[in-house]
Amino acid sequence: MHCGRFRRVGLSRREMLRESATGFGLVALAALLNDPAYGALPGQKHRLPHFRPRARNVIFLYMDGGPSQVDTWDPKPRLNRENGQPFKMKVHQTQFDDVGRVLASPWKFRPWGESGIPVSELFPHLARCVDHLLVIRSMTSPFSEHTNANYMLHTGSGLQGRPSMGAWVTYGLGTLSANLPGFVVLSCGMIPPGGLDCFGSGFLPAAYQGSVFQEGKEPVANIAPGPGGFQAQRRKLRLLRLLDAQLQKRLGPQDPLEAAIANYELAFRMQMAVPEVTDISRESRATQRLYGLESRFGPTRRFGRQLLVARRLLEQGVRFVEVLCPPVGADRWDQHRNLRQGHQRNALAVDQPIAGLLQDLHARGLLEETLVVWAGEFGRTPFAQGRDGRDHNPFGFSIWLAGAGVRAGSIYGATDEYGYHAIEGKMDFHDLHATMLHLLGIDHKRLVFRFGGRDMRLTDVHGRVISQLLA
Repeated sequence: MHCGRFRRVGLSRREMLRESATGFGLVALAALLNDPAYGALPGQKHRLPHFRPRARNVIFLYMDGGPSQVDTWDPKPRLNRENGQPFKMKVHQTQFDDVGRVLASPWKFRPWGESGIPVSELFPHLARCVDHLLVIRSMTSPFSEHTNANYMLHTGSGLQGRPSMGAWVTYGLGTLSANLPGFVVLSCGMIPPGGLDCFGSGFLPAAYQGSVFQEGKEPVANIAPGPGGFQAQRRKLRLLRLLDAQLQKRLGPQDPLEAAIANYELAFRMQMAVPEVTDISRESRATQRLYGLESRFGPTRRFGRQLLVARRLLEQGVRFVEVLCPPVGADRWDQHRNLRQGHQRNALAVDQPIAGLLQDLHARGLLEETLVVWAGEFGRTPFAQGRDGRDHNPFGFSIWLAGAGVRAGSIYGATDEYGYHAIEGKMDFHDLHATMLHLLGIDHKRLVFRFGGRDMRLTDVHGRVISQLLA
């Protein structure tokens, strides 16, 4: 009701557009949020970041087997002074309980860059990128066995069946690509202990699991259309949609079925997108050389190619890319014996390609929005296993971060004089996951999924954002 003293005044076209401008924006936003390219899936809510993100996407460089911290990023002069002597600290149970004497690193360290961070001779190319790195020397794990430690690193739980961090990230943020998965795993021929469950979606919808891309002309099985070409594929897809719709009409909404429908449709779009994004022939020779594709060492070429594909995937909007190590003619970073040859060959395979990736991302302005994580599942002992190897060590080891939002050119945490236990800034994988999510604009305590009667999350009931890691 009103007093009758006012008359209605019409709006001009210009006034109407001005007054409803925000409304038009919301209409556009609603359209985006319902677009699978921005993470919407049937039956799933799209989630915006909880706060302004520093990183848009992640490249996880998984160093399978557990690199030795005292031979890579954490030099310990005491090992040189006591080389060959009995170990003077209490020895905790190791994987094989074959405890030898103190073992000095076969490689020398020297400071590099303006930051002066010491880097092992194992990484002559990465040493020149050290000012991009945040080296964490105080990582710990509750597991000393590969499979459980891999699950812990990848999923935040040492048990099989939990969603991978890549699945959590895409569940929380979606993908920026309509034609590619949000979470891609680039294999160089080796799947880590723990198998494909390291990249699984667990209790999250199946659409969030990692899609494993192999090397070669057919990175995904059946990527080429079958008899009848794409027209036949379209007809089959229409039939599947019809059958699925009839089933949904009878049974009501079904999350597994809706996820399967989304995967069928994505698979069809991938048949056109994947061959293009994995074709590096159009990359300049200088770029290919930067990634090590002209190296004499075959594993360097293989790993470099996959890192170049990783960069191309980021450019197409893939949210989370994990890159696995190649076989090197020795064991992975798991040198229970013959440390010198094993670590030398593994480092040779990854050093130049990773340095090339960091330089390329930086030159293209992508490093400012990409979080790069280099990590294995644990480290190695400062004493020998047998005569010339190192056993598993979960008590204190090194990883590094680079890119969006991290305090580049710095070191966080410390181990004791032997490099055995973390004694300053102790971190675990829950802390790492919480910090990674924070850089992506996600509060790890609010990224939850209801399962088994409670709200589940990547960090479970643990984890803290390590503010000292942030720029």
